Amino acid sequence: MPHHRITINSLSYDLSIRKSWECELTRSTSELIEAVGVFDRNIEHKELGLIEIGTRSVETFFFDRWFNHFHFFRPDGSLRNHYFNICMPPRLNGSILSYVDLDIDVVVWPDRSVSVLDLEDFDRNEIELGYPPEIRGAAFKTLNGLLEVGIDRIISTV
Repeated sequence: MPHHRITINSLSYDLSIRKSWECELTRSTSELIEAVGVFDRNIEHKELGLIEIGTRSVETFFFDRWFNHFHFFRPDGSLRNHYFNICMPPRLNGSILSYVDLDIDVVVWPDRSVSVLDLEDFDRNEIELGYPPEIRGAAFKTLNGLLEVGIDRIISTV
């Protein structure tokens, strides 16, 4: 499959764009989209720290799962971290892949320690954006499922 650029849109529940970036599409099946992006500038993230320019992100978006997976590699090629977004399954429209980000993130560090981020953002946005009970249920079912299967199984399934 020839590689080409795609745009990834991370949306709020009200469908406004939170973040948008371009990646190189590397794999597309009826089950998932995989793409690779490279950070073109340094990003200071409140929980992840400095993400250096040149960091490579291998991104997997599953059409039937309520999470996506980002596998970050430092510019020298070493593992930086795994990052899981709890989100609604994505939609692909031409060369634009969009997903609704449900705030909660799971980070797996190289030492296999796990951090769950942004639970307070979920609680705030649940009220502000009007998440229905089924969205809350799906988000926490997904979070608990990721945490219960164990880190090695999580990573091996993506």
